[in-house]
Amino acid sequence: MSQLLWQKAGVATNARIMDFLAGEDVRLDREFLLHDITASQAHVEGLAHIGVVSAEEAEALKRELEQLAADFREGHFVLDERYEDGHSAIEARLTERLGDAGRRVHTGRSRNDQILVATRLWLKERLQYLASLCRQIAEVALQRAATETLPLPGYTHLQRAVVSSTPMWFAGFAEGFIDNAERAAHTAAWIDANPLGTAAGYGVNLPLDRDHTTGRLGFQRMQLSPIYAQLSRGKFEMAALEALCSAMLDLRRLAWDLSLFTTAEFDFVHLPAEYTTGSSIMPNKRNPDVVELLRASYAPVAAARTEIEQLLSLPSGYQRDLQFSKGALVRGVSHGLMALELVPELLSKLTWNEAAMRAAIEPAMYATDVAIEQAAAGVPFRDAYRAAGEAAASAGAGRTPEASLASRVSAGAAADLRLQVLRERLAALSG
Repeated sequence: MSQLLWQKAGVATNARIMDFLAGEDVRLDREFLLHDITASQAHVEGLAHIGVVSAEEAEALKRELEQLAADFREGHFVLDERYEDGHSAIEARLTERLGDAGRRVHTGRSRNDQILVATRLWLKERLQYLASLCRQIAEVALQRAATETLPLPGYTHLQRAVVSSTPMWFAGFAEGFIDNAERAAHTAAWIDANPLGTAAGYGVNLPLDRDHTTGRLGFQRMQLSPIYAQLSRGKFEMAALEALCSAMLDLRRLAWDLSLFTTAEFDFVHLPAEYTTGSSIMPNKRNPDVVELLRASYAPVAAARTEIEQLLSLPSGYQRDLQFSKGALVRGVSHGLMALELVPELLSKLTWNEAAMRAAIEPAMYATDVAIEQAAAGVPFRDAYRAAGEAAASAGAGRTPEASLASRVSAGAAADLRLQVLRERLAALSG
């Protein structure tokens, strides 16, 4: 490991202790390094504005930072165990290339606000991608809702209940993922605050140009209080994971439906072949492994949020405990986004088995229609309910799924899906 930034003369370090302190920090910082470099460029410009570095030094520092970013992207620079973390790697590189100018780059900042700003930029980027994925899922679901007319049994308590339809099924998940896209966008706006310049949590005795760094980094506002900047670490990460959890909950229920619908007992859905796998011993099997893992994918995201929450039983000010929040954040966000990436194609390619769905619509599933028709004709609803229940076995006489669906005229129901309202909401998000 290179010379530690905080190393004091005459104080020896213990390798096992250093390994424990560093943990997986260097590997995790690969996620944040490019954002850390971007924030360092903004910080250098701010230092030049207040005369801490000269204009020439600032230009040289920015050039070297740009080169470091290029080298990292191309694999010529590897963030590895030579460095304590990404922050020390940046400073070591600048010092190696530029001498004293490189040693000035850390003036007025702490590794505390460095990781805060790098993480904040990373979170904004990931939340924008989350919103984009949710919009894609909603778009596919809306498209299929608009072009299909197939009846589908509707279930409550996993028991056959009423006639539903594939357009209703798709419309339900479309609206859910529109909400998820909105929540991701709102969360991104909520955390869109610049912590750079708060240093270790108490400010510094320099007139740092925080307005410049806020604008330069694309933040909507400055996170003003240095103390709150530290208090927000973990809190903002949890908010991002909560937004992701919202989408993963809907994905879990979607995957549950598909898990059931693909069984031989239901046989309503055929998955794209690439979304299934074979058995290692049973040659007759094709397993819906992708759908099952999508169903399970809420767990690591929710666990990441819980892991961070458990770290936050802390007083104000920076505590080293917060280092452990990075691993949970990266694992949870990365897994959740990877799962959601598979959903648009899955929804676009799955096919329905119309014959099996029609066969599963039994006469008793029209009993609710009968009761409501009688109530609309003037029979007290509870009397109509009892009569329809007693004659449920014959409720379907002369009825068809199409007629049942066409009569479902309440807003959002099969005969009045109002997909245009959902399209307009989706268009507003995309704009």
